[in-house]
Amino acid sequence: MRDLKHLYYFEKLLDDANNELVRQAKADGRLALGYTCYHMPEVLLNLEGCFSVRLRAPRTGSMEVATYYMSNATCEYARALLERGLEGGYKFLDAMAGVDVCECMNRSMENMELLGVNDPDKKNFFWCNLDSPCSDNEDCVEHLREQLSRKILKPLREDFGIDTSDQAIRDAVARHNEVCRLITEIGNYRKLDNPTITGYEFHILTLATYVCPKDLVVEKLRETLEELKTREPDPKKNFRAKVVVVGSEIDDPELISLIEDSGALVVADRFCYGSFPGRQEIVLTDDEDALTQVCRNYLQTTLCVRHSAQHKVQKRLDFAAQLAKDYHADGIIYEQIKFCTYWSYERALASHIMHNEYNIPTLSIDRPYMSRTSGQLRTRVQAFVESIEIKKIKAKRGQEVK
Repeated sequence: MRDLKHLYYFEKLLDDANNELVRQAKADGRLALGYTCYHMPEVLLNLEGCFSVRLRAPRTGSMEVATYYMSNATCEYARALLERGLEGGYKFLDAMAGVDVCECMNRSMENMELLGVNDPDKKNFFWCNLDSPCSDNEDCVEHLREQLSRKILKPLREDFGIDTSDQAIRDAVARHNEVCRLITEIGNYRKLDNPTITGYEFHILTLATYVCPKDLVVEKLRETLEELKTREPDPKKNFRAKVVVVGSEIDDPELISLIEDSGALVVADRFCYGSFPGRQEIVLTDDEDALTQVCRNYLQTTLCVRHSAQHKVQKRLDFAAQLAKDYHADGIIYEQIKFCTYWSYERALASHIMHNEYNIPTLSIDRPYMSRTSGQLRTRVQAFVESIEIKKIKAKRGQEVK
């Protein structure tokens, strides 16, 4: 396929947390609000005069200093963020909105605050460690609402003069939904028999919407969607199997590239920093205040393994199976960053259930934060693709015998 017109532009935006569009928005006087997790409702960080930046540590090398503070048996994502913060990579931020979701991220945020990775000249800079509930009932909704009102909206309103009214939240949701519609429509082209967009390309576009001011990328997303309407796929399929990738943080496009170079086209992304969940529209009604509805939406749509209630576990399993069906995938890859406590349990459980109860071929892997040089991982994906091909051959032979 011919290259997407804006792909290189989007790739360059991912080279640095303080990228070109972030600097442009900062020059316009807007606040840059850093956050790390789906449990921090992204839309509330995109009120008029603000924009959200989901934290990454692109081109991570040594993490020796962060390891000194956190030990080498903790999540590499959390350590990479701390290392980048200590290097001064997040001084452009005006606030850091963390979430109490796991011990590793707690320690990462705690060390960032104690070690002063923020710009000391920003007198109104604030830290937030949101106490996010572990389920989605109405008591949890109310608890999250109180936390967000006090820890996020209050300092934005009182210290920075940001409009946090009900109408301002509804306007932010409308802007958020426009980006979600574009990403969803672009992603639907992955459902084709011979998709006209690769998993790598889609991940690049999706990541850009997490780390850049959305209004500054929306026009190029529109142009990309129009481009895909007439983009012709390669006459011969350049993949051997289609897969859904499920798991923890993937903010490194090279991992998706590695999987696809091994013969497996990634057609759906059910992982942190992917489009499921995160790039689905938030539907608001006039019967209730917007903030409460936003809180309920995030608690009910989250697929995070931190939510261990039985109905949430079952929802994650059913959702992954439905993605495989909707996107015509041949298998699922369950992945986790090394030392991720929550996903180590979920991966072991789900990979077994998917294979034995849902009859979906499943590969289970753990991986480093940066996976681009992992020959072992490449070999395992290649072997998984071959196993899918063998299963198809056996199934075809069985049909011929009948």
